[in-house]
Order: sequence, then C-alpha cells, then structure tokens
Amino acid sequence: MAIASSGATGAAATGWFAEARATSALAWPMILTNLGQTAMTTTDVALMGRLGPEVLAAGTLGTSIYFTPMIFGMGLIIATSPMVATALGRNRHSVRDVRRTVRQGLWLALIAVIPLWLFLWYGVEHALLALGQKPELAKLATSYVHAMQWSALPFYWYIVLRSFVSALERPGWALAIVGITVVFNAFADWVLMFGKLGFPAMGIVGAGIATTLASTMMFAGLALVLVTERRFRRYRIFGRFGRANWPRLFSLARLGLPIGAILVFEVSLFNAAAFLMGLIDAVSLAAHAIALQIASVSFMVPMGLGQAATVRVGRAYGAGDAEGVARAGWTAFVMGVGFMGLMALVMVTFPRALIAGFVDLDDPANRLVVQTAVTFLAFAGLFQVVDGAQAVASGMLRGLHDTAMPMLFAAIGYWGVGMPLSALLAFHFRLGGKGIWIGLCAGLLVVAVLLTTRWTRRGRLVTTVASASGPH
Repeated sequence: MAIASSGATGAAATGWFAEARATSALAWPMILTNLGQTAMTTTDVALMGRLGPEVLAAGTLGTSIYFTPMIFGMGLIIATSPMVATALGRNRHSVRDVRRTVRQGLWLALIAVIPLWLFLWYGVEHALLALGQKPELAKLATSYVHAMQWSALPFYWYIVLRSFVSALERPGWALAIVGITVVFNAFADWVLMFGKLGFPAMGIVGAGIATTLASTMMFAGLALVLVTERRFRRYRIFGRFGRANWPRLFSLARLGLPIGAILVFEVSLFNAAAFLMGLIDAVSLAAHAIALQIASVSFMVPMGLGQAATVRVGRAYGAGDAEGVARAGWTAFVMGVGFMGLMALVMVTFPRALIAGFVDLDDPANRLVVQTAVTFLAFAGLFQVVDGAQAVASGMLRGLHDTAMPMLFAAIGYWGVGMPLSALLAFHFRLGGKGIWIGLCAGLLVVAVLLTTRWTRRGRLVTTVASASGPH
C-alpha cells in the first residue's frame, strides 16, 4: 500500500512537472511575440517624437481612437484558438474540423473589419472634434489613421493563423516572423517618415503606411509557412476558402463576442484612467504614463501564459480529461502569479532604476515626475499580482469556451468598481493619482477573484466536451 501510494505521488508530481515544461515551451515564444508587437508600436512613437510634439500628439490621439474598436474585432477572432485546441484535443489527427474553424476565423475577420474601416474612414475626425481636440491636430491624426487602418485586415488574419500554429503548439514560427517584421517596420518608418532612399518624406502618414506594410508582411510570411512547411501543409488551411460553414461561423462569433467585449472594457478603463490623470495635472499624467508602461511590459508574461493556458486547457478539454484541464490551468496560473509577484518586488525595491529608462533622474525639472512615479510604482506592485491573476484565469476559462460570464465579471470589476472608485478617491477624497491607482487595483482584484472562483467551480464540472461546447 505504501509503495503504491508513493508511486502514485511520484506519477502525479511527474505530471505537474511535465505540464510546467509544456506550458513554458508554448508560452515563451508567445511572450516574445507579444513583446515584438509592442516593440513596433514603441518604434513608431519614438520616431514620431523626432518629428515634433504636435506630430507625437496627433499620433497618440490616432492610435488611441484606432485601438479600441480594433481590439474588439481582435477579441472576436481570438476565439479561433480555443476552438482549434478543443478539436485537436478531441482528435489530434483532425484536419477537416481544424481547417473549417480556421477558414471561418478568416471569414469572421473580414466581416469584422468592414464596419471598422467605415468608422475609421468617416468618423475619426468628427469624433476627435467632438472630444474637444484642436482642428489641426484632429486633421493630422485622421491622416495617420487613414493610412494605418488598412493594416487591420492583414493583422486580423495574422492573429487567426497565429492561433492555429499556437494550438498545434508550434508558436516559434509566429515569433520568427514578428522578429523579422520588427526590423522591417523600423526600416520602413525611417524611409517613409523621413524621406530616405529617394522616397518623399511623408511624416506621420509614412508611419501609418509602414504599419500597414508590416502587418501585411506578418500575414504573408505566416501564410507562406503554412503552405510550405510539412506539418502545416497537410491542413490545407486556404483550401476551398470560399465555402461557408455558417454553424461554425456563428459558434466562433458567439464565443468571440464576449472576448471582444472583455478587451474593450479593460482597454477603455485604462484610457479613462489616463484621462482622469490629465484632469489632475501634467505631472500626474506623465508619472502615470511611466508607471503604466513599466507595468505593461511585465504584463506580456502573464498575457503569454494566458494564451498558452487557453491551448493547453482547450486540448485537455477536447479530450474530456478533467484532471488534465485542472493541471494545465493551475500550472499556468501559478507561473503567471509567481512571475508578477517577483516583478512587484522589483518595482517596490528598485523604482528609480526602472524610472531612469524614461526620464533623466538628475534633471531638476523631472523631480516631481520622478517622485510621483515612485509612488505610483508602489501601487503598481499590487496591481501586478492581481493583473497577472486575471490575465491567466481569463485564458484558462477561454480554453473551456467559457466567455460569457467572464465578460460580465469584467464589466462589474472594471466599470462597476474600478472606474467609479478611481474617480471617487481621486476627486471626492482628494487622493489624486494615488486614488486612481487604488481604484484600478480594486477593479482588477474583483475581476481576478471572480474569474478564479469561476475556474474552481467550472473545473470540477468538466467531464466531456459536450458539457460546454457549442455546435461544431
């Protein structure tokens, strides 16, 4: 009996270690891919700054008004990942089922981008003017968005293909292509914005064109891999592209709509927090931007772990393996929260070293900004842990095709608790920027607790794919 018990314990430990290795192998290329995509945006902003403060302001406005509706469409098509993972878990040799899901993911991307294009082409300038922006700034931002908006479709299609290769647990190809594209994007920015190599200097419009070219390159590069690499070629992803599968398309939309709403709730919360900081003073806004940028970089890790959890949980879910579902989810969760705990310690212990990457600490003009950013980073430490928890937990539930309730949790946490509390503490109780950060932490904590509680209850109920999957 003792020997049998010891053997069972050893087998269980081996299973957890194997899951940790599989999750790490899947997550780190995803994390680096996310960082690469962030690097492209950072490059654009840095080069805009060289064109002057007006161009930088216009680029910031244009990016903000482009990103919120764009990310909703991205949420729609992210549903491709859990559906493909579940199909592979059910039958790891499945070809037709996977191809149908990916093909309808490409269709859904095309459907989602049309209203986005219409709004961006006709509504951006009106929206900026309605928000009180100066006419010349609104016009410049609109010209940037008009050049950048065509990047949406190839970017969406790239996300669909990336979801496919990730579900096959081969995310390295997406990483390699993004790495090449980061270099290309910087080169295209330099040539088109500043008029190098015989091209006319197009300024901010050149940045938008470079973004479109980079997104097209990402999609074309990954598509080329899928039609040439042996492991992917057998799926014939682009075969019979014109054939509709309406039940599959509706299943994707039903799973993806709540994901899109969750992303919009979260992004709009942080946009609103920046707006509130601006109402306090310029120092608070600058310090907030620094603290949030530092937090955003570390967030790439739990974000990648959440994406890996979706795949690992989805494959176990498709196989009807309740133990595998629990092991995959909790492994990613512990890794994500553990990493963010370490980052919280770094932020609290070495805040000035982190801030030095953004401003000159020895410049007397920056003294108030640095002091305020140090305070904000203390709150960002708590923020890190709960943000990591909600990011990974959301990915875990996504692997179970559970998105409707998490959408409700996001609405409650972000806009029912986080934003009202931020405004109340900042202005009524006169805590200023500290009150806004406390509100953000509270909102994220509520979402993290609700999602994790949902996971513990849902995980015990998983027995077959049919228990929660929609029609296939």
